[in-house]
Amino acid sequence: MNALSQHAQDHLATLLEGFGLTATTLLSNWIDGGLVAGEGEVITLTNPATGETLVSYRDAGAALIGRATQAAERGQREWMALTASERGRRMNAAIRGLEGHEEALAQLESVVAGKPIRDCRAEVGKVREMFEYYAGWCDKQHGEVIPVPTSHLNYVRHVPYGVVGQITPWNAPMFTCAWQLAPAIAAGNGVVLKPSELTPFSSVVIAKLLESGGLPKGLINIVNGLGKTTGAALTDHPTISKLVFVGSPQSGRMIAEAGARRLVPSVLELGGKSANIVFADAKLDEAVAGAQAAIFAAAGQSCVAGSRLLIERSVFEQVTSRLARAAEQIAVGLPSDEATRMGPLQNRRQFEQATRMIEAAEAAGARVLTGGKRPEGLPDEAHGYFIAPTVLVDVTPDMEIAQQEVFGPVLVAMAFDTENEAIQLANETRFGLAGAVWSQDVARAHRVAGQLRAGTVWINSYKAISVMSPFGGFGDSGFGRSSGLDGLREYTVPQSVWVETAPEASVAFGYGSGVG
Repeated sequence: MNALSQHAQDHLATLLEGFGLTATTLLSNWIDGGLVAGEGEVITLTNPATGETLVSYRDAGAALIGRATQAAERGQREWMALTASERGRRMNAAIRGLEGHEEALAQLESVVAGKPIRDCRAEVGKVREMFEYYAGWCDKQHGEVIPVPTSHLNYVRHVPYGVVGQITPWNAPMFTCAWQLAPAIAAGNGVVLKPSELTPFSSVVIAKLLESGGLPKGLINIVNGLGKTTGAALTDHPTISKLVFVGSPQSGRMIAEAGARRLVPSVLELGGKSANIVFADAKLDEAVAGAQAAIFAAAGQSCVAGSRLLIERSVFEQVTSRLARAAEQIAVGLPSDEATRMGPLQNRRQFEQATRMIEAAEAAGARVLTGGKRPEGLPDEAHGYFIAPTVLVDVTPDMEIAQQEVFGPVLVAMAFDTENEAIQLANETRFGLAGAVWSQDVARAHRVAGQLRAGTVWINSYKAISVMSPFGGFGDSGFGRSSGLDGLREYTVPQSVWVETAPEASVAFGYGSGVG
């Protein structure tokens, strides 16, 4: 083992011990208000920066799912016994449980997920933002009165599902954990959440700290393990009334099918192959900077990554050459280095997938303008899953690299001649998560944005996301919405209540008798 790997192991052990996750064995789950070790097979995590062993823990397994759902049921009942205003106060108090732990939480995320430490610090702030926002919604989920054509008073209220199951990905475990927990509990649900088996710990720590801040015991439960065991037990458990999944389209289909067998609804936030459209009249300095941020932030491991850059032909060479030069200046390095702007891919499987797709694109006729291999200048010990920022040209729309998500720092650039061609190219995939338009022609920018089949569209910007605004996609990018009021509504069911107000109630065949 090299010195870098040993340092990462020691650093992680110190962080885990600081949060109470280690004793004689690694306590990798948070269930019913306590840390619990897994009971299944050993799962070994790899350091993304070195490719060497980082730590091992045990799969939670079906038995712990049973314990977690029971705890969530009890916690949910206790939670809903409080007034809505009190739940809001408790959520605001809970987020203060993170105070003083922000840096350690960012460090934990950086080591395990392989993300630059500067990015992880920003994501800790996002956790706070999400809970503060949804805490404010607790006592504002108003119902409505329907003027039905009878003597009844009919009102509609929004009630929680009960216990929801959530599965989050490895690319942003801390962010997506808070992203799903906050609206779920604001709506009144108990939660059992399973992070990716590759990034298990930050979600456990968040749940532990939130509960220390005032949430009821058992309201939030975190179980860690493999999809085929722990994940399957979660999706199949009869207590789970709704499933929420963030990840790949392949896994999303399996989640939706598992829910459909039990007639349980789901929300799926899946992948993307987002089109970033640059017209010749755009402010090219801003467009080039935006294109970099769109694809190379988080090493391209983002569902909204602007992985397809569509450029008007008259400025194609100018934009791609500038982008290639700029990509070569991005500081790629160790996640712990304060100067690092882009770290490694999180795991070997993703690294091999990205590498294979680059090679296949070259074989199909695409040309690597920059990148495509391991970056130069890394420390000798950093032989993990690094790929240099990559720009491909001479790409045709039918190539795999133009149709399928790479989930790595790989940008394909294609030229267009007309506005209609740009729209056609942008919509020519099965994905529909995000997109962008760069133009100083306001009418055209809005016109094109309105024709993009994407859940989020930016104009002269990229990756501006707020918890206040709904987020989700079309097609292989999934269905349902996260964030904003729409995200909150995903966690409630409208309940219609009828109250007879006539002096003498009349229950007879007639109005409404054909329902059901």
